[in-house]
Amino acid sequence: GGGKGGSDFDPKGKSDNEIMRFCQSFMTELYRHIGADTDVPAGDIGVGGREIGFLFGQFKRLQNNFTGVLTGKGELWGGSYIRPEATGYGLLYFVDCIFKHQGQSLQGKVATVSGAGNVAFFAVEKALQLGAKVITVSNSLGTLYDPDGFDAEKMAFGATLGRNLDQYPARYPNAQFLAGQKPWQFKCDIALPCATQNELDESDAKALVANGCICVAEGANMPSTAEAIKVFLDAKISFAPGKAANAGGVAVSGLEMSQNSIRTQWCTEEVDNRLKSIMESIHETCLKYGKDSGFVNYLKGANIGGFIKVANAMKAQGIV
Repeated sequence: GGGKGGSDFDPKGKSDNEIMRFCQSFMTELYRHIGADTDVPAGDIGVGGREIGFLFGQFKRLQNNFTGVLTGKGELWGGSYIRPEATGYGLLYFVDCIFKHQGQSLQGKVATVSGAGNVAFFAVEKALQLGAKVITVSNSLGTLYDPDGFDAEKMAFGATLGRNLDQYPARYPNAQFLAGQKPWQFKCDIALPCATQNELDESDAKALVANGCICVAEGANMPSTAEAIKVFLDAKISFAPGKAANAGGVAVSGLEMSQNSIRTQWCTEEVDNRLKSIMESIHETCLKYGKDSGFVNYLKGANIGGFIKVANAMKAQGIV
């Protein structure tokens, strides 16, 4: 687990046929190195259901069998329900645990979110369900700020815009699209970086702390720089690293593998309940190893908890 791989092929501006041909060529080389009991790839930036479909189809042609070798498959051909939603939903389940541990709830809390893909949009959706007010999403062109907060109707409209978030204020004039800007300048209780690596730097972190932010939870992989993390920890605010907070996607990938292995498909409610339980368990691990004089250092808890789990397994199986 934890491996990352990819290519320098940019799908932007390419036709479906061009993307399909690339995926098929890529899998023609990759298939020797993966398998349901060896290494199971999943989607990430630039790799969604379409690409997983092309990759999985080529794997089947080459191997002449149907196995759970890729996760993020379509629901009609071996995929799991709520896999697209899993990272964003899991992120908010973890944040909900943080506030419950402090004797609070997400009701009425103000959140800023970066990104405009699956993780960001489904994080917003779950945040709204849990009672929070979300005031930003963003993409590489800038930040969309809606001081009134998003709702289901606004998010559905935003999803139709794709990269053209600057067109949102035409329908909702109280909103602003801030070209070239990041969403960390606004007063908020919760910051959820859900876009890409190193998107939140030291100056952003200082702005968040100065504006009263009390919780930062990573929906992307390593979106906060080391300098930003130090600012959060020095300020004693709850900082949930991606290895814990965004584990929901990996968790439901694991659930997809389980369903493939036993040749079944769980309903949406079943998968969602299992996801929530997994995120609660991860939070408990962080609490166990991260408590420090009344303050919970979630980074420390996630690092130590993860290390001990792997170390104990290695020790039990014989260290080599």
